[in-house]
Amino acid sequence: MLQNLREAIQTQLSRGGSSARPLLPTGDADGERDPMISCSPRDKHGGAEHRHIVRMANQRSRQAIFGRVRSLHSEGKTVAEIARQTGFDRRTIGKWIQSDVLPQRNASAPKTSSPRYFEDYLSRRWEEGCVRGRRLFNEIRARGYSGSFSNLERLLTKWRSPKRRAPRAPVLTMTQPVDPAPRRPISPIVAAALCIKPRGLLTSSQAAKIDALKSEWPEFAAMRQLAMRFRGILRSKKVSKLSAWLKAANQSGLYAIQRFARTLRRDIDAVRNAVSEPWSNGQTEGQINLLKSLKRAMYGRAGPELLRARMLPL
Repeated sequence: MLQNLREAIQTQLSRGGSSARPLLPTGDADGERDPMISCSPRDKHGGAEHRHIVRMANQRSRQAIFGRVRSLHSEGKTVAEIARQTGFDRRTIGKWIQSDVLPQRNASAPKTSSPRYFEDYLSRRWEEGCVRGRRLFNEIRARGYSGSFSNLERLLTKWRSPKRRAPRAPVLTMTQPVDPAPRRPISPIVAAALCIKPRGLLTSSQAAKIDALKSEWPEFAAMRQLAMRFRGILRSKKVSKLSAWLKAANQSGLYAIQRFARTLRRDIDAVRNAVSEPWSNGQTEGQINLLKSLKRAMYGRAGPELLRARMLPL
């Protein structure tokens, strides 16, 4: 559960974009407006808004770093120097230097699990008046569609109600926290790992990172407080405090934390048992991870005899 909480925190911190890609300021200075978000009645928990925020943050982040690369190149910096300062690959820097505008990413070809693979057929049937999602789902399944109905519904929602739109979602403008010692940005992965680590177990450099994260990311302070409360519940075995924590998580306004709390509620009895009982499946999970690691290391190189010898040493 702590690992799932760490992944939820990492997801929430990643909404602001990657650590090596600072965000552009918000606003419509260039007359550009963000795309609208479809308001689907099925989207009760803000999933579409979350995906939109992450997508727009990444887009603005790439545009910002592209502008920085161009400015460094105009100052006479070499490709190697720009790569060291930005953290991007030299080949990417070379392509951006030769381009006047940010190159678009190559979209991967849709697979049969994606409704976009059957978009031509769906568009034709839609124009013919067939707007029932379940009927279209059965038709494309007969043509080889291997995805889910909900995945198709996300595509049809954009076609079904073009006038039903939500207000423009604000793009996060968090300043990027920097590690005080090496003066390098702190990635969401490192930030999430530190968020669930108690103050007493932190080194001096890690404590400095925590202070920088709290000052630059207001969301981080709220998530660390919830993470420490949840860790305390697990260590103290006090099931009575679990309901109060779930309520606080739902009221936090943090999408990833709210989703984590909803996941716990789906199997609340197992969560209560995990808190109160001394038993754990950690040993089983560890042995499974060991077996998978050995399998990946030996795949195509050895047979069952060597695998048995490594798993059951004399």
